[in-house]
Parts: sequence; C-alpha cells; structure tokens
Amino acid sequence: MADKKKRRRNDPISDDEDQDRQLIPFKKRLKPDSEILKILKQLTDSLQSSSSTTTKPLTLTDLGLSSTCREVTDLDLTSVQREIEQIVFRITKSILSGSGFSLDVPTRGNANQLYVPELDRIVLKDKVSTRQYANVSTVRKTAITTRILQLVHQLCTKGIHVTKRDLFYTDVKLFQDQGQSDVVLDDVSCMLGCTRSSLNVVASEKGVVVGRLIFSDNGDMIDCTKMGMGGKAIPPNIDRVGDMQSDALFILLVEKDAAYMRLAEDRFYNRFPCIIITAKGQPDVATRLFLRKMKLELKLPVLALVDSDPYGLKILSVYGCGSKNMSYDSGNLTTPDIKWLGVRPSDLDKYKIPEQCRLPMTEQDIKTGKDMLEEDFVKKNPGWVEELSLMVRTKQKAEIQALSTFGFQYLSEVYLPLKLQQQDWL
Repeated sequence: MADKKKRRRNDPISDDEDQDRQLIPFKKRLKPDSEILKILKQLTDSLQSSSSTTTKPLTLTDLGLSSTCREVTDLDLTSVQREIEQIVFRITKSILSGSGFSLDVPTRGNANQLYVPELDRIVLKDKVSTRQYANVSTVRKTAITTRILQLVHQLCTKGIHVTKRDLFYTDVKLFQDQGQSDVVLDDVSCMLGCTRSSLNVVASEKGVVVGRLIFSDNGDMIDCTKMGMGGKAIPPNIDRVGDMQSDALFILLVEKDAAYMRLAEDRFYNRFPCIIITAKGQPDVATRLFLRKMKLELKLPVLALVDSDPYGLKILSVYGCGSKNMSYDSGNLTTPDIKWLGVRPSDLDKYKIPEQCRLPMTEQDIKTGKDMLEEDFVKKNPGWVEELSLMVRTKQKAEIQALSTFGFQYLSEVYLPLKLQQQDWL
C-alpha cells in the first residue's frame, strides 16, 4: 500500500526475507547495517586520527634521490611560457654556434624507471636522450616535439584549454595519428618540468563520480547524490575543482562502468555512506587527480573493486603506485594506501563462484600475471603476491559481473556488505 511505511533493515525480518537469506549464498552471515557502519566509522576515524599526527610526506629530496630522479610540479602559464622560450633560446644558440638543432628529452622507457619503496610509487630516473634534427631516425620526432612546444606556447599566451584531440587536429599531416602527438605531449611536459595539466591540454571527460560528495566546479556547486544513475562527469580541468564536502565513510573505487551503474542504481552510497568513482577501465589523468584530491582533502579510506585478473590488479596499481608511462608525475597522480577489497582470486572459492562463471586465463594473461609478480610494488605486499600467485596457479580469472550469477543485486546486497563487515581487504 502507498501509505505503508518502508520497513528499515534493522526491523524484524519477514518470512520472505528469511527464506531469501537461506537461498542466497552467505546472506544469512550479514549483520545489521548499524554494526557494519560502526566498523566503517572506526576505519575512517583511525585514518583521520593518523592523518592529523602524521609528519610531512617523504619526498625524493628527503631520500637523497632528487639528483638522480626527475619529478615535475605544477607551473603557472607564465612559468611554462618562460621554460619554452628558454628551450628555443638554447636551440637558436646551438644552431648559430654550428652545433645544429637538437633537443634533450628525458627517457621514459622501462629501463629508466625506479620503484621507491619508501614512497610506494614509481619515479623516473634522470637519463636523457638527444633528438637531432639532422638525424634521419629522429628528425620526425624532433619536428613533432617542436610543433607541440609551439602549440603549448600559444595556449599559454591565450590562456585557454584544449583537448588532446584538438591538439592533434592542428597538424594532422605531421602527427599522422593521435597516439604520436599524445606521447610527445608527455615528453614536453617532462622536458619543461611541469605537470601535464599545466600545459592547458586535457583529455576528454571519461571518469564519473556519484554519492556523498559536494564540490564546486568552476564556481558551481555540484551535489553528487542528485546526479542520477549516471553520476557527475569528472572535470578534465582539475584546477577548477574545490570546496569538497562529504559525510562519507569511505571512497569506493570501481574498475568498470557496469559495476558502477549497479551500485549507483541501488543507491549503495545511501545504505553505506560512501563516494563511488570509476574511470570506466584504464585510469585517465583527471580521474587519478580527482581521486587523490578526495583522499587528501576528505581524509577517507579508499577501497578498490576490480576484476579478478592481472589487468584488474594492474589498474589498481596505476592508481596506487603510478604508471610507467607517466612516472615523471607520480607524485601528483598517485593515491596512497588504496585497499584491495575485491574481487580477489581467493574470493572465487570463498564465495562459491560457479565454474561456468570463471574464465580460463590466456597465455598472455598468465605471462602478464607472472611479470607482475616480478614487480617491486607487488613484492612489497605479501597479500598481493599470495593472491596473484593463486591466480596464476589456478589459471582462472573472473569479472565483477560473475557475482550476478546469484542475483543482479548480489554485489550491492551481499558481497560488498559482507566484505565491509569482515574488513576483508588487503
């Protein structure tokens, strides 16, 4: 009936619900929401308490690595302009002295990366390569680099933002495909010693956020509980985001759009006060920056929900330790202490995921898993090593959606609440 009051979860369980608990795996193990909320409150209070007493975070300088590693910082438009003009001045001086036209570009290959355990992130070492205009093998890349420098200088002069796609279309004949201009854009950022956002070049909107968060976007206040199932697109210009407010107890980082939509439609963030965020797969810069900003300003724990496969763990590691491609900016892009909530390889048996819902790992999957076991950032965490070793040994993987075998809402109604109740994260 329309006037019948909605029964709260803490009220006595009806016969139908009692039968439901018997049929749905592990549902009967769930405690009342009020008890789970107490556990989450303790987790949040513990983090906020330690944050208030923690000393200033370690830097490369503190570790004596500032001379052997390279790291960028946010620069204003005037500073970026000045750096570009100094590079042009050096090139001009080199040409006039008869030494020719060349650019010194930091090397961003795997051999020039270093994992620093004390910082728990990947950084870029100081090796530099020279791109000479007079060399057939490097002439084209030198031309692209010079053109990108020119375009960024124009953006700084006009004080406007463009997307990476806009940048590509300014000289399609030279760039040929966007992948080439994107790579050189990162090179330029590294050369200038500034973050990529300092160049006023952004990626198109990709990530979304929903839940217990209010923030200002270029002066407009956004309430993420009123954004519907789709959520609020994360602004590509992170410098226009401010005034973050929240009564959430944690941040739930979700790998895939499908799981995000399930949780958003079920209003999971109202049952367990949280902020839900996803980059819909591979993390983009804006989502990584936004997650870090939330973590540091709101002082909330971050729990991650990813697929049980090597790529899910790889995505989690990009958020936490950084990517090798952008290791030069890991200090600004990484979010410390992300906890791996699920779906973990051990969960497949623990939650009795049927065999038909598990997928056999390909040879490439197994190779990726074995390669990750050799990474220092994985070795540092015994729990990660144990889970990844189990995955490689059983040669089985599973998507988050495999939980739907027990019901479309099993993820939000049973799996995640039970994980939170048992504090089952790494």
